[in-house]
Amino acid sequence: MSREWLPPEQYIETIARSTSYACLYFTDTRGRPVQLKATYSADIWQWPGGNMDPGETPWECALRECREETGIVFDGPQRLLGAAFGLPRKDWPVNHSGFIFDGGELTDEEIAGIVLDPDEHTELRVHTLAEWEPIMGPAKFERLRRVHDARRTGNAVYLER
Repeated sequence: MSREWLPPEQYIETIARSTSYACLYFTDTRGRPVQLKATYSADIWQWPGGNMDPGETPWECALRECREETGIVFDGPQRLLGAAFGLPRKDWPVNHSGFIFDGGELTDEEIAGIVLDPDEHTELRVHTLAEWEPIMGPAKFERLRRVHDARRTGNAVYLER
């Protein structure tokens, strides 16, 4: 029995749709995670990053978003700390896949020089993991902890929501 192949534009209608994002995970020189408070929610802390533009790779996205959101022009190595996947939910109608890259350590001077995009973030904080835990919800903190461990161990993490 022969198979009839669909043209790409028809085949695409039969498979899951997805958006993709990328971000950079930074710590200070003492190993404390650096996070930004999102403007769209009072309790969302995140890393510099965002959704990929058409024709953009995850790495290019992470660099662009970091520059736009913090003013940091990152030129370090491409080191993947983790990948994330989320199924559609009430507030997001398609799959959402992400790439978390290692941004390395920032000096106190580099952190002081960060200029936040006020349309994206209202605040920057640097805390130990123990200090972050009560600030963040359990699921978001677990993500932070696992990415932090991936940096420490050198073993990339897969996160699923």
